[in-house]
Amino acid sequence: MAIFQSLVGQVAGPWRHEWTREDSALYALAVGAGQDELAWSTGQEALPSFGVVLAQFGAFDERLGDYDPALLLHGEQEIVLHQPLPASGSVSVLRTVTDVFDKGSGALVASRWDAADEAGKPLMSTSSSVFVRGEGGFGGERGPSTSWEPPARPPDVSLRYTTSANQALLYRLTGDHNPLHVDPEFAARGGFERPILHGLCTYGITCRLLIREFCQAARVRRMFGRFSLPVVPGAELVVSAWRTGPGEVAFRTADSSGAVVLDRGAFAYS
Repeated sequence: MAIFQSLVGQVAGPWRHEWTREDSALYALAVGAGQDELAWSTGQEALPSFGVVLAQFGAFDERLGDYDPALLLHGEQEIVLHQPLPASGSVSVLRTVTDVFDKGSGALVASRWDAADEAGKPLMSTSSSVFVRGEGGFGGERGPSTSWEPPARPPDVSLRYTTSANQALLYRLTGDHNPLHVDPEFAARGGFERPILHGLCTYGITCRLLIREFCQAARVRRMFGRFSLPVVPGAELVVSAWRTGPGEVAFRTADSSGAVVLDRGAFAYS
């Protein structure tokens, strides 16, 4: 088995990640912020989803096993904010591999990153799972399975954003250098006709649109989503959102054909 199951429960770090207002602005531009969102696009305020980048990229990078990276797909992503994310600062980060599940056709590896601010207070936690195709069948637990359906009514709002043909090239500058998103030959190895957009770019665009509709950035407390289909740069994204309670929103993000690309969405704010 190429996936290192012995990593489950092990902790890596801590390491420190610093960022500036220019970094916050670059991230905002990479997920579509523009002239009408100057607080984000000029780095006066950080988008909460930028916390995923700060926790998971640019410092610690350890392979979880001996596998072809072209066969790795992002499964789920969650961020929980314990405080508003500042536009500049530094964090101390620990990563824990929480589970490795045998899904038959592949292995699902789940990890959590916990970040504390300069005073040592919890700032945010991010959780992510990746699916490694062809690495299943090793006899491990399959893991929990839950059903999810959006509310049985039309969405309260539909939010739209058309990505650019160069969206992946811009988002790559935030620190996610996976060649799946820029290299046609690498993408072909993974079974794609052309490079696809980063799932976390779709996640960030969705976060930005939800904030514009429902709350201020500093009030965001949690966002979760499951990546279900790839997005091609240049595609239009449509976020369907339902208010489900005070400070609670369920959402799905689809492309213009109606194919769901980010599913089981949950967005919470104070």
